[in-house]
Amino acid sequence: MSQKEEQNNDLMEKIVSLCKRRGFIFPGSEIYGGLAGTWDFGHFGATLKNNIKQNWWKKFVDGRRDMYGLDAAILMRQEVWQASGHVAGFADPMVECEKCKEKFRADQIPRTVLKEGSPKDRPLICPDCGGKLGEAKQFNMMFKTKIGASDDSSATSYLRPETAQGMFVNFKNTVDAFHPKLPFGMAQIGKAFRNEITPRDFIFRIREFEQMEIEYFIRSEGWEKYFEYWKDEMLSWMAEIGIDMDKVHELEVPEEDRAHYSSRTVDFEFDYPFGRKELFGLAYRTDFDLKNHKLDYVDEEEGKKIVPHVIEPTFGVDRAILAILLSAYSEDQKDGEVRPFLKFKRSIAPVICAVSPLLKNKPELVEYANFKVYAPLKTEFGRVVWDDNGNIGKRYRRQDEIGTPFCIVVDFDTLNDDTVTVRDRDTGEQERVKLTDLVQYIKNRIN
Repeated sequence: MSQKEEQNNDLMEKIVSLCKRRGFIFPGSEIYGGLAGTWDFGHFGATLKNNIKQNWWKKFVDGRRDMYGLDAAILMRQEVWQASGHVAGFADPMVECEKCKEKFRADQIPRTVLKEGSPKDRPLICPDCGGKLGEAKQFNMMFKTKIGASDDSSATSYLRPETAQGMFVNFKNTVDAFHPKLPFGMAQIGKAFRNEITPRDFIFRIREFEQMEIEYFIRSEGWEKYFEYWKDEMLSWMAEIGIDMDKVHELEVPEEDRAHYSSRTVDFEFDYPFGRKELFGLAYRTDFDLKNHKLDYVDEEEGKKIVPHVIEPTFGVDRAILAILLSAYSEDQKDGEVRPFLKFKRSIAPVICAVSPLLKNKPELVEYANFKVYAPLKTEFGRVVWDDNGNIGKRYRRQDEIGTPFCIVVDFDTLNDDTVTVRDRDTGEQERVKLTDLVQYIKNRIN
């Protein structure tokens, strides 16, 4: 293993360890041995996730005049997935080792284990035990279930593998309710499920995940300008939430690798420690979905019915979180020790500020900190925590790992002059701020 590979593995281990230690992300079903491809978000992880989703909704829905929100059901009739092509075509190539019986996605086996001279899509050697791999078979990744008490085929349904179809089947309802003019969009945030053959790399490839998707309906003429417009919008939002843009790359996906519904796809890839992999995607779905669902639109400008085409920006919440964590993770030297900290954008940090009495065994400090500092800040910002555990240095280190931008300390000088110490996460610098100015001081620095 090269030095760079060791450093990358070390970084991922640090991220996974920090996420569990500080209450961001836990392994799913851990007390029963875990369940591959599932992760549970703890308090700070859930808050970070909600901040990202709220930021996205504010920018792409509330901040626009041409967007309509939706929260569609996870379960839909099987005809939806038949019409969309998922029942027939939503599959990955799977191979099984004849020796150890492990299963792998054939297109993700490292090239180093391919037999020399064999076709690129025909891996022969198991990456785990070196055994022979069988023929590749198509494995449909949808989770199948039954609706109601019936056990016949009519009761079959699926956990949705994408949120998009919920928007397409509600296209007519949205048009009838709001009478939008082209171009317009529908937006949704919700869970999706894919029965991944080999879930891996922490929360990168998982079986239950969350998507933020837009279906933007346009006339077919001039679709290229809308594609470029949404590409720029996606890049702008990535920078807004604190993703390291030096690690983001655009990949024009070749035809043979595109989804069955797409005529053009650009993947936004991120330099993860385990390689350059997809972060978000932008697809031109043409009229594939509306046509297959037999839906149309009365274009008043042209005086006829048309089937709109669709530009689809897709954002994975979990992959966004992983990219933000990797972008935010930093280390420096403080007091002769390595200080790990999460340099979140202040607007999306799970905690805005932590309030502490200098000494928790001094009632006068505790009372002042609790009622005059913590309570008003909690009312104003919500994302405020009380921290009096350990000495002040340990509190600072703990809040640094959580990514808290400001630590506010009430000391004995506070009782005399109504000023508090505000410590900055990124620089470690401290400043005395009057209590009457504290709310505005924080607002100015998080907006």
